[in-house]
Amino acid sequence: MLQEVLTEVAIVVTVMLAIAIPLFIGFGRIQQTWTELRSRIRTSLPVIGLVVVVLLLNRYGRQTLTSLSRDYGWDMTSTFYEIEGELIIWFQSYDYTPLIRFFSFIYIYAYVFLLVFPVLAYFALSDNRPFRQLLTAYALNYSIGIVIYFLVIAFGPRNVMPEMFDTVLYDFQPRYQHLTREVNDYRNVFPSLHTSMAVTVGLFAVRTRDEYPKWVPVALFLAICVPVSTMYLGIHWAIDVVAGTILAIFCVSTAVLVVNRWELWKRCSEHLPTLEELHGWLAEAWSTIRRAVR
Repeated sequence: MLQEVLTEVAIVVTVMLAIAIPLFIGFGRIQQTWTELRSRIRTSLPVIGLVVVVLLLNRYGRQTLTSLSRDYGWDMTSTFYEIEGELIIWFQSYDYTPLIRFFSFIYIYAYVFLLVFPVLAYFALSDNRPFRQLLTAYALNYSIGIVIYFLVIAFGPRNVMPEMFDTVLYDFQPRYQHLTREVNDYRNVFPSLHTSMAVTVGLFAVRTRDEYPKWVPVALFLAICVPVSTMYLGIHWAIDVVAGTILAIFCVSTAVLVVNRWELWKRCSEHLPTLEELHGWLAEAWSTIRRAVR
């Protein structure tokens, strides 16, 4: 069943990408990217490797850290419930089938598209700084998120109030459980990584509005719908969404700062002397000193 769901997600996202790539990126950029493919990959290899390592650690270390958090983590579920009460129930007061279908589509399919498309779009830019900044922000989101998941134990509304909160996502499509079980743990809801990643993409869309003006309204619309979908479907508290938004702002700011400083260092290093030049200068200075002493 998991394989069927993954195949369906891959097909839907591929169709969405097939529409978005020519619409937002354009064939001119695609052709230029193809001609410069090797050089762009070579320049971006360090940050690509970083993201791969972080995803692998997150994939294989999440279960271990989750198990350890049972002994060392801080259970905040009751605190979140005391703060919010039954506020999240308000979302399900609008229990309409079209809304359930819409937010289920957003949570499962549109979210994946939202994360994948900017990677392709920024890779297609001649200036690859946005690409490296985006991947760095992705890596920071997952790295910080898994640390917080270790420190904070929190159950979502659907687990705290099962008698009051319908699990509309699984009631609508029970097979989605096979997918969410692979990527999520019901104890890890704070912060909402769905929110942090979606808001990260939205912030980058605004930063690159000159390069991709048509992408901005689409990215912002999805960046808003994804957090709302997590609350409507009973997966996250509003507190999780707020924390995810703050995490996204921090990760984007940090990623931009790190990449820009690294770029500045690279430019400065081009004008710094090599070790051979330094050795030559020191040898010449030493010879001059010796001649002066004699």
